[in-house]
Amino acid sequence: MEIEIEQECIKIDKQLNSLDRFVIDFSEILNKLNIKYVFVSGYVSIIFGRNRSSEDIDLIIEKIDLQKFSALWNELVKKFECIITEDKKNAYEEYLLNNHSIRFSEKGKFVPNMEVKFPKTELDLWSLKNSVKTFLNNNLIFISKIELQIPFKLFLGSDKDFEDAKFLYEIFKEKIDNNLLNEFNEKLKTKQIFTKICR
Repeated sequence: MEIEIEQECIKIDKQLNSLDRFVIDFSEILNKLNIKYVFVSGYVSIIFGRNRSSEDIDLIIEKIDLQKFSALWNELVKKFECIITEDKKNAYEEYLLNNHSIRFSEKGKFVPNMEVKFPKTELDLWSLKNSVKTFLNNNLIFISKIELQIPFKLFLGSDKDFEDAKFLYEIFKEKIDNNLLNEFNEKLKTKQIFTKICR
């Protein structure tokens, strides 16, 4: 695996796994429709080589209207299926607008699945606005900033999350914006655990 970290983007060249291919296919549709999105949580560690499995991928998309969501749905269901509901209006009005996520998987499969949601919190909005352009084997995707991802994983607090945070810090410690990292550690009250786990 080769990782090139630049100021404006990250380039990754790796042997793609099934999660990567799922993410690339899904992102291609979002890019085509000019819908802003950001991948967050566990997949951000996996993309950089963390050797663990995941049954779901967390994806935040910008809040769009029903017409644009219908266009997205119509593209997605050519290759994927929603495992929550088959009704796109129901998916939009009963789930997304009520701060619930919807899940998509490849047709005929249940896992892995893409957990899609609108921004719910200030941090969700920040992640979306400040996403990092990432080229995965020359395929464009957008991921959460590492400076938020590390404290957020520490905040979640499971052993798996701690290992994700430590893994990311080891990769990015020479390139990370320490002021921004400290800001999120303050906000999420993870300074002590950061020192214990990552330093």
